[in-house]
Amino acid sequence: MAWDFATEPEFEEKLVWMRQFVREEIFPIETLDLSHDHMTKLIKPLQDEVRARGLWAAHLPAELGGMGFGQVKLGLMHEILGQSPYGPVVFGNNAPDSGNAELLAAGMEMVEGREDIRERWLQPLLDGTMRSGFSMTEPNTAGSDPRLLQSRAVRDGDEWVINGRKWYTTNGSVADILIVMAVTNPDVHPYQGSSMFVVPVTTPGVNIIRDVGSMDDPHVTYGRFGNHAEIVYDDVRVPADHLIGPEGSGFLLAQTRLGPGRIHHCMRWLGQSQRAFDMMCERALSRYTHGSLLAEKQTVLNWIADSKAEMHAARLMTLHAAWKMDQVGASASRDEIAMIKYYGATVLHDVIDRAIQTYGSLGYSADMPLEAMYRWARAARIYDGPDEVHRQTVARHALKNYTASEVPTDFIPTRTVAAREKFASILEFLEAETV
Repeated sequence: MAWDFATEPEFEEKLVWMRQFVREEIFPIETLDLSHDHMTKLIKPLQDEVRARGLWAAHLPAELGGMGFGQVKLGLMHEILGQSPYGPVVFGNNAPDSGNAELLAAGMEMVEGREDIRERWLQPLLDGTMRSGFSMTEPNTAGSDPRLLQSRAVRDGDEWVINGRKWYTTNGSVADILIVMAVTNPDVHPYQGSSMFVVPVTTPGVNIIRDVGSMDDPHVTYGRFGNHAEIVYDDVRVPADHLIGPEGSGFLLAQTRLGPGRIHHCMRWLGQSQRAFDMMCERALSRYTHGSLLAEKQTVLNWIADSKAEMHAARLMTLHAAWKMDQVGASASRDEIAMIKYYGATVLHDVIDRAIQTYGSLGYSADMPLEAMYRWARAARIYDGPDEVHRQTVARHALKNYTASEVPTDFIPTRTVAAREKFASILEFLEAETV
């Protein structure tokens, strides 16, 4: 099957506009210390411009108010938006709201007659008037193995009663609704026993304990946009129609959400990598030390060359994964998505690390964005599945194409005997000619 990542000229023009728009209008916002409310007011004119350009919430299908671009176009967009943490917010496709919107849309498709989902939750998310959190990870179980989920939801008449403890619920302390994953049937296979629910944060029993400090923000200020909350659900009752999709579809919905999300992450990482690369090259041409510019040092030249090659490889891998997902869906693209997740995270980390080293003390300081980018890059190897789990998935799938052999298939003595038997008559003729 031929690969084709090309897009039409009209979309290429949109990408050109986006590059300039992000650099000139969004980059400057990064230097301002704004509350979420002030930031929301500041970027509203920018969001209006994005809407006017037909680029708002492009992750959703056209019938739900999005652009229905497909993963290749979305990937190319996220490569540009990912250069700044404010890029996705300005374009209406920031996590976790974008993934939650996709999840709600998938739930609508699974069950007929659920147009109420669009009116109650999906459209407000699309309009940017509602904020959401995705509440799946738990502090006492391995997040890489959601089969171990301890949170429970039990049906009680026309309601579901939810109990559990979650953490790293991004934007949980500022969200209006939470999408909660809990076990609804512990007696079946874990992949069929979990479900997802919409839980308004004002529901009795929703206790937001804290925003978790992290390497990104060790002295976290509670209630700041982008924080990660720890939440206890204590006998939380929600109506039966707050179930998303059929009961037991939690894992399927999670994969629907995480597949495209990983592609978007990887393309955003490429945007971050390119920005760090640009800074590294500028520094190499500007900094003079030990008799020459850094750009004349072999080690620095190697850093630049290796970074460019790794970024190019990651970009091609990610676009191929996006293209394949557009062609055959997320399930059939599982290996490609897994490979870009761990490879892209490593490239992001390494390019930023080299850029910091090129800048020396200035790169380590908060006077450059590199130190914050470095902390974000470290998290990339953990969220949406740690590198090790994705590597294991790829390796196990690869091994299914092989069988054990007591004698190696390419063992030359055995192959020699087989070759002589195969070409016996010809070899006999050739040997007779030489006599």
